[in-house]
Amino acid sequence: MTARDAALLFVLCGSIFLEGVDISMLGVALPSIKDELGMSAGELQWVVSAYVLAYGGFMLLGGRAADLLGRRKMFVLWLAVFVVFSGLGGLATEGWMLIVSRAITGLAAAFMTPAGLSLITTSFAEGPKRNRALLWYAGTAAGGFSLGLVVGGLLTAIGWRWVFFAPVILAAIIFGFAVKLIEHDTPPPRVPGQKYDVFGAATMTLGAVGAVYTVVMAPEVPVSRTVLTAAISAVLLVAFVIAERRSKEPLVRLGIFRSANLVRANIATVLFAGSFFGFQFITVLYMQDLRGWGALETGIALLVIGIDSVLAPTLTPKLVDRFGNPVVLFAGFVSLALAYFLFLDIPADANYWTGMFPTMLLIGIAFTLVYGPLTIVAVEGIADEEQGLAGGIWNTSFQFGAALGLAVAASLTATSGTALDGYHKALLVPFVATLVALVVVATGLRSRASAEPVAVEAQPTAG
Repeated sequence: MTARDAALLFVLCGSIFLEGVDISMLGVALPSIKDELGMSAGELQWVVSAYVLAYGGFMLLGGRAADLLGRRKMFVLWLAVFVVFSGLGGLATEGWMLIVSRAITGLAAAFMTPAGLSLITTSFAEGPKRNRALLWYAGTAAGGFSLGLVVGGLLTAIGWRWVFFAPVILAAIIFGFAVKLIEHDTPPPRVPGQKYDVFGAATMTLGAVGAVYTVVMAPEVPVSRTVLTAAISAVLLVAFVIAERRSKEPLVRLGIFRSANLVRANIATVLFAGSFFGFQFITVLYMQDLRGWGALETGIALLVIGIDSVLAPTLTPKLVDRFGNPVVLFAGFVSLALAYFLFLDIPADANYWTGMFPTMLLIGIAFTLVYGPLTIVAVEGIADEEQGLAGGIWNTSFQFGAALGLAVAASLTATSGTALDGYHKALLVPFVATLVALVVVATGLRSRASAEPVAVEAQPTAG
């Protein structure tokens, strides 16, 4: 890897670290935000939900925009938007101001993240070189998620607004390097008379936003409303599929889903993200509401999860080279299942070192073994002109899984007589989701070396 390649990878890893930290730091700061801005529990949910809605709903459109309009342009433009509105969140004096800033930050991430991932997959040749780059990228992202919990606790102890201000400093540095290091790419030329798939973009985006909205709001609204929004989303997505099959220039070539690896990787990703974010939500409530721990104590208790930020870029590449992605993934999901199993019946007075530390350590190991290989499998074998789309699909799966896990965990924690009973019931969700992911991985998730290289190259016709 040349010095320029290393510098480019540093910039792109920095952007995904920033995105991961931004998401996870906020979870620890929510109680402080609620108190200072006088927000109700329902309003507070929208601080997270607004981000997830915009991120998950526009991700596929963001991935395709990178392919059609230029990866560098989309990355640099939306990184700038991310910087501005992330910082504005720290200046909010009313709850609605913070919610709006989080929605626009999520929108920026929806365009920036798939552009960054496709910059890696098109800048590094497929094979060991790309795998190593992706594992560094994925390890940095996972480290951002886990370390953000700790950093969020530290910053919240100083003042919750620093949860929004601190990332701006890092983002400004990344932006400066990005402008200098990322080479201009040439988007595919527009053929005279060619039309962009506006109807497909509209139905896909509205359908995806509706699906995420349905999942996020399910615990808060009547069942009839959930059914209604789910039905509307389904109709929009069916209309999108029909439109894409008939379009000569589809926004999303449906044939990309003929890649069995891509499909299995995304199913496993939904389950992986859902289990972790659901577990994180329950654990933070357990530590702060039931045990009475502060944000700083909670962050320190979760610190060991951050071991993945060291192991993922150093150990995982060696394991993948020796055993292949399927074996590494399976081992990672076994570690995750064991972690959640050990926490299922956590007592109210559990000792940290014997009752919590083993679970946190196993989760850190699981992130080390799962996150990177999933990223590789989800994009390998995909043609360069569809790398943004493949990255958008994978990131959409991650965000949808996170929203689903949070929604189910939130609903179950409120359905029992005592808080501890609710936590115990909700903890079954990440455990069961991980067992299902194990089945998915064990029954067919294959590395490129063993997969048949069919149906993943772009075809001249739709679907």
